[in-house]
Amino acid sequence: MNLDDFMARLAQVQARGLWIELAALVACVALAWGVSRWFGRDQPSDSIWFGARTFDGLLFPLLALVFTELARRVVHDFQVVVVLRIAVSVFVSLAAIRLIARVLRAVFPASTLVRLIERTVSWAAWAGAVLWIVGLLPPVLAELDDITLAFGKTRVSLLTFFQGTLSAGLVLVVALWISSTIEKRILREAVTDLSMRKVASNAIRAILLLIGLLFALSAVGVDLTALSVLGGALGVGLGFGLQKLAANYVSGFVILLERSIRIGDNVKVDSFEGRITDIKTRYTLIRAGNGREAIVPNESLITSRVENLSISDRKFNITTAIVVGYESSVAQVQSILVEAAKAQARVMTDPSPIAYLTNFAPDGLEFTLHFWVTDPEKGRDNLRSAINIAILEGLRAAGIDIPYPQRVLRVASLPEGFQQAPTAPPV
Repeated sequence: MNLDDFMARLAQVQARGLWIELAALVACVALAWGVSRWFGRDQPSDSIWFGARTFDGLLFPLLALVFTELARRVVHDFQVVVVLRIAVSVFVSLAAIRLIARVLRAVFPASTLVRLIERTVSWAAWAGAVLWIVGLLPPVLAELDDITLAFGKTRVSLLTFFQGTLSAGLVLVVALWISSTIEKRILREAVTDLSMRKVASNAIRAILLLIGLLFALSAVGVDLTALSVLGGALGVGLGFGLQKLAANYVSGFVILLERSIRIGDNVKVDSFEGRITDIKTRYTLIRAGNGREAIVPNESLITSRVENLSISDRKFNITTAIVVGYESSVAQVQSILVEAAKAQARVMTDPSPIAYLTNFAPDGLEFTLHFWVTDPEKGRDNLRSAINIAILEGLRAAGIDIPYPQRVLRVASLPEGFQQAPTAPPV
């Protein structure tokens, strides 16, 4: 449809026919919304098909497009169609925008680049719809086909370049959608271990993206046999400049497959202790109890010494020490320390807290209290503080003295003429 055809059709539209088209369009939109609403009642808010409010998902514009196209074909047998033709192009653009936006948001929820891609696709889709509606799309495409770019001895038109980019983008988006669906619907139910689910998700996504890229290149017309040269160059690059990057990627898959270090484990790497929050293909995120987060290359976890504090069980030992006077009852002090630890809900009962007389300090008897928890990520200093407060109150209630540091200085002799300063009278 060119611009003259569009103006001719617009001139032939009668008021009665316009109202019929508008009524058909409203019926199609209402039917699409009702079907989407019915099937999207119990769907999660991040669903690609339904979205958070039913109409912002992919299913609504697709159904509206199908119903509107069917209505256009029916009405076309009786009168000139204009409104429904415009609605079809609008729903095509809306479906394309929703597909790319919803998939990219689901796969990369925290990426700022997704917003830019979404806006770019939206502007391009609406511009294409407007050009098609007014009949300027065919001449614009013909003009783009006449503009060519030279790549060595090969000349490629702008139309071919845009078509190849569009085809590659759609194929990659569909591949990402399939991998995301497999991860959410299949892997979460079939695989309970988080680390195995992570490695399966990364492998599936990489394989699907590779297959999608090959299909996209084939659709554009690129000879896939030429990629063998690129593969050889990539291998040489990995052998020299990218060997560290490749080692980190391989180490990431080795860690996930061996399961020697898993997401949720508490580890200690180079004096940094924390909980593993995520294992990426290139690095691992370790979060300490104070909120600091370390990014550790996966190769370091393979080649260096790593203390996994939770590989055998989830018990974590915490200690606190206190000094009491020599005249104190050892059994009574041990009982007060143990009861102070047992009063805290986070402290495990098996093994039970236990107090030891660990040292005869210069100022008194030194006791060390041992207790265990299963959730060190919730903080250890806060729990130790609560137990210390309970110990202090228990010792004061029992009349047990916590001695101050005392030092006695003995002077064997004084030089001649030295006068000792008078001591201050007691207050």
